[in-house]
Amino acid sequence: MLSKYPIVDVYFHQWAVNGYIHKIHHGDWFGGKGVGLCKLKVDNYYVNVYTAHLHAEYNRECDEYMAHRVIQAFDTAQFIHFTSGGVDLVVLAGDLNTEPGDLAYRLLLTVPGLTDSFVKAQISEGIKSTTNESRNNSYTSSSLKKRDACGKRIDHIMYHPGSNLQVFLKKYDLPLEDRVPNKRFSYSDHEAISAILHINGDMASPAADNTTERILVLKESIDVLEKEMNNLKSHKRFYWLCGIFPFCLLLITIFVDVPSSFTIPYNIFRTILTMLALFFISMATIWNRIERSGVISSLLSMRILLERLSNEKSKI
Repeated sequence: MLSKYPIVDVYFHQWAVNGYIHKIHHGDWFGGKGVGLCKLKVDNYYVNVYTAHLHAEYNRECDEYMAHRVIQAFDTAQFIHFTSGGVDLVVLAGDLNTEPGDLAYRLLLTVPGLTDSFVKAQISEGIKSTTNESRNNSYTSSSLKKRDACGKRIDHIMYHPGSNLQVFLKKYDLPLEDRVPNKRFSYSDHEAISAILHINGDMASPAADNTTERILVLKESIDVLEKEMNNLKSHKRFYWLCGIFPFCLLLITIFVDVPSSFTIPYNIFRTILTMLALFFISMATIWNRIERSGVISSLLSMRILLERLSNEKSKI
């Protein structure tokens, strides 16, 4: 993060779940991703700027990472809630890998009470919305361009003012050209976005009650995580079965004598069996337990928050 204003404090919080270690072709797990925080001093105001990069959505029709992304979004929302007390402005910006209307998107908005700068700007401005897979971007695949895909808006700038002031969105923009000047390629496969926020310390921010929306989004999130818990049980059984088979074959090879001419391929075969057995048994035990713990911790947090909000709602 680069800032023209003094950075007075920084912190990084890593998420409990980050995809799968064996999905090397996706690579999200190897990033060790989480949510970063920079506290800035802007004149006499303190501003918490958060940035995150949620797990990518590789297949919208069959999204195996939906639960992970929901957990990451909830974790980020809670992190913002617990670390933003007393600050004058909260800003969350980054490639959040979630489209408007998605569950992760709604979690990020409703739980900490953020405002999507694009939605705010769209009321009065005709702005193009695509930030990824744009037809004008050089990195967009030809297959998407042939399908005339409109692209996605998965990069966001969200904000929330402190209780003692108001924040106004002066401008939302996609500031960069489609191509680097004098080049045939774009700056990135994502479009840059910018927002200009004006802080008014003379007016208090009006209180907004979004309890109903928070309850609904938490119930939906809990359903997703409960289904993921059932999936983890199925995954565990699958990995145990896949691990036992090569392990049994490996035991059988102990009692098999082979001609000396087959020693090298035989040992290679045993090595492969050993590696397969270790991989599947590790996935059924160590990895399954790690992922299960991450899901359970978020599930319990959601249930506690939902219970509190439901009690507050019933008293109104």
